[in-house]
Amino acid sequence: MSQDSAAPETGRKLSGRRRREVVAVLLFSGGPIFESSIPLSVFGIDRQDAGVPRYRLLVCAGEDGPLRTTGGLELTAPYGLEAISRAGTVVVPAWRSITSPPPAEALDALRRAHEEGARIVGLCTGAFVLAAAGLLDGRPATTHWMYAPTLAKRYPSVHVDPRELFVDDGDVLTSAGTAAGIDLCLHIVRTDHGTEAAGALARRLVVPPRRSGGQERYLDRSLPEEIGADPLAEVVAWALEHLHEQFDVETLAARAYMSRRTFDRRFRSLTGSAPLQWLITQRVLQAQRLLETSDYSVDEVAGRCGFRSPVALRGHFRRQLGSSPAAYRAAYRARRPQGDPAGPSGPGGPAAVVDPVLPSQLTSAARRAAAASAPVGPTATAAGLEHGKPHADAFSGRAALPGQRSAP
Repeated sequence: MSQDSAAPETGRKLSGRRRREVVAVLLFSGGPIFESSIPLSVFGIDRQDAGVPRYRLLVCAGEDGPLRTTGGLELTAPYGLEAISRAGTVVVPAWRSITSPPPAEALDALRRAHEEGARIVGLCTGAFVLAAAGLLDGRPATTHWMYAPTLAKRYPSVHVDPRELFVDDGDVLTSAGTAAGIDLCLHIVRTDHGTEAAGALARRLVVPPRRSGGQERYLDRSLPEEIGADPLAEVVAWALEHLHEQFDVETLAARAYMSRRTFDRRFRSLTGSAPLQWLITQRVLQAQRLLETSDYSVDEVAGRCGFRSPVALRGHFRRQLGSSPAAYRAAYRARRPQGDPAGPSGPGGPAAVVDPVLPSQLTSAARRAAAASAPVGPTATAAGLEHGKPHADAFSGRAALPGQRSAP
């Protein structure tokens, strides 16, 4: 992973009729209005007075209209699929159902656009349309965390990473769900016109120009629907119930009566994640809940989440959520209204969704609290530890700005 400025070049030249500044947004009936409106707002409004270079927007219907959207609203797109032939960037903001195939004509138009050098973008479930067109084969990609296992299972040649807010693979880009579409669109503006233009646009949209962290903080512990009837479900359920114990992937493989290699392959096909990556994420999520809903020390939290040492917890916590456990707890408490209980279910209750707070956003009291309980000395060596042992899986080589992935 790398920062935005290191995003790979597309390596393709646009065909003569396509223009870099032309952005086509492909809409389908049944698509949610929020996701659909993101590229319309980012690329369709003239903000040159604020220092944002202008794009030319083409709103295209991916199928015959009228196009129905959230709340029964009906939309009429001014262009059809033929207009995509003029675009240097084609955005698919969402797809109506992850279980139904997109129209063949739209898939053909996307393939042709890609062959002619256009940049193809899938926001949220729009990644399913790109995958159906074969544009994600052999590539890294992301989508809404809730649908990532389905994407990975249906399209096994796609390297699905449910942790990222967005993935930039040069000429094909994908984002996580809903608001992550804004992050990716800002990234595109930053790639095209620089940091100042993206910052000016972010100010107009009243959003941060860059968000730290990935999708991990929004994940829940529910199992994908696809795994419910699989024999592996029992092993996964056992792991979730015993996160307070120290066990590794070999333990899970043994409980499934499989070799480690077979277990890894089977687990990835069902959940979209490597088992070690999944296990570390679940332990960090449990730690997040305890930090929010209990008064356990960081050392106690580490033990109750199956980490062999607080050092291992701190390394993985920072990599996934962008802050230390102590700073996260201080920020959470600083933002919670006075008198609000720690959590709806006590120490083991479900975690509230709270964005990590940058140090500059903390109150002085919160900064003092975080500093007082922060570890002394460097903790970078914990970044690659699972139960105190180094590994090269899942989180190696993450960017300085997590949540913004570009291909190496």
